[in-house]
This record gives sequence, C-alpha cells and structure tokens, in this order.
Amino acid sequence: MRSPARVSRWYTPWLFLLPGLAVVVTFSLVPFVNMIVLAFTNATALGGGQFTGLANFRRMLDDPKFWVALRNSSLYLVCIVPPLVVLPLLIALLVRKKLPGITFFRTAFFTPVIASAVVVGLIWTWLLDSQGLVNNVLRALGWVSRPVPFLTDEWLLLFSAMLVTVWKGLGYYMIIYLAALGNVPGDLHEAAQVDGAGPVRRFFAVTVPALRPTMVLVAALSAVNGFRVFSEIYLLSGGSGGPGGADTSLVMLIQQTGTGLTGNVGYASALSLVLFVITLGLLLVTLRLNRREEAL
Repeated sequence: MRSPARVSRWYTPWLFLLPGLAVVVTFSLVPFVNMIVLAFTNATALGGGQFTGLANFRRMLDDPKFWVALRNSSLYLVCIVPPLVVLPLLIALLVRKKLPGITFFRTAFFTPVIASAVVVGLIWTWLLDSQGLVNNVLRALGWVSRPVPFLTDEWLLLFSAMLVTVWKGLGYYMIIYLAALGNVPGDLHEAAQVDGAGPVRRFFAVTVPALRPTMVLVAALSAVNGFRVFSEIYLLSGGSGGPGGADTSLVMLIQQTGTGLTGNVGYASALSLVLFVITLGLLLVTLRLNRREEAL
C-alpha cells in the first residue's frame, strides 16, 4: 500500500500545471475544436447550423474572393521574407559596434516594434496620402506632376502595406540576430583575419554559416506573419481591402465573412481551417530545413 507521501508525490506537479492547462484548454483548444466543427456546417452569426459536409470547401474553390485573398497573402509572403531576413542582419551588424550614441540607433530601430498597429497605420496613412508628406516631397522635387496613388491603386496599396510590415519588423528581427551574433565564435573571425580575409569575406565565410539556423527561423516567423497579414492592409485601405476589395488578404476575408449579423460563421471557419493548414505546412517545412542546417 502506498504511503500518503508517495501518493501525493505524483499529482503534486499536476496541481501546479492545472491553472495553466485550464487556460490553454479554455481559450485555445476548445475554440480550435469548435472552429473545425463549424467548418463543416452552415452556421451563421445568429447560431445554429446544420452539418453540410464539404460544402464550404467546395464553395471556396468557386469563390473568386478566396483566390484573390490567397494570391495577395502568398505574394505578401514572397515579397517580405527576403528583406526581413537580410536587412535586420545588416542592421544588427551595424548597431553591434560599440560606438558613442549607438544605443540611440538601437532604440530607434526597435521603437516601431512596440508601437501600436493603429498608430503605425495612422502615421503611414498620413505619409502616403495623396496630400501626404511623400507626395508633397515628390511634387516639390518635380519628380511627379500628380499625386502617386499609394493608397488607392490596387498594387501600390499592397506594396505600401508590405513596406510598413518590413519597417515594423526590422527591430524585432534585429534583436534575434543580435542575440545570435553573440554566439558566433570570435576565434573563427580571428583565424580568418590572420589568413588575410577582409570584412566581406569573413561575413560570408564565418558569420553567415554560423547564423544560418537563425536566418531559417527568421524566415519562418516572417513568412507566417506575412501570410496572416491583416492590420497593415486594413488600416491603409480604411477597412475596405483596397479598390473593389482587390487587396483583401486571407485573414481580412475571414473577418469580413464571419462578422456582423449576416456573418457566415461556417464558411469563415472553413477559411480559417485552410489558413491553419497552410501556416502549419510553412512551419513544418521550416522545421525540416532547420534540422538539416543543424545537422551540417
């Protein structure tokens, strides 16, 4: 027969974990399972819903809005990942140097990370508006005769939102690179310098190979965040998703479909399930690449 001390020994850790597990189950697991169930129903914002099998997914294949949103989210991912992998690394190399006043530049690059998405959207809307600072400067320099439609043209609006995403993400990924640069062996740099390698050659021969797993991680994080873009396009377009909704992203389509009294919760859940599968696929591919880099 077990003594009371031995009996209490096995469940004591679970008592400490119980509050955290309850929060995860209540606010993550239950809504996730509910989303999967709703994806196979015709549920609306007013409740109810009957099981409809794969009807929502068949509707998705014939929905032009879905394909436009998928195109925009995919294009967003492809365009923002390369600059968000390279530029923060270069900035981290610059601000890592111990120079007078370098702390100011580190803070300046990190400030957009902690800024509210609404504030960022308002700032860039003011900058890129037809009467905004950028257009006024371009006209003052004589480079354009009419305002550039940064916020009203289908493609210019999408690329303006990408610019905001890159600008806002530079500081966050810079911090990740700064932490990783601290683990690059200094003796390798010294050995390469003794062999006559210059700064550029040492960067590609020593720094880049050492940071390759971190670069894969940054690519994964920026890819997932880029594919789930919402606030940048929403704020720059004033919530409309661009002219005729041409710049709507997948998350914006989910928001537009599933909210309001006429919201189609079942279809929005099916869209959310597709978004989850794609982002999970991106993470699995990245995880595989990261393991391969670590094995080299």
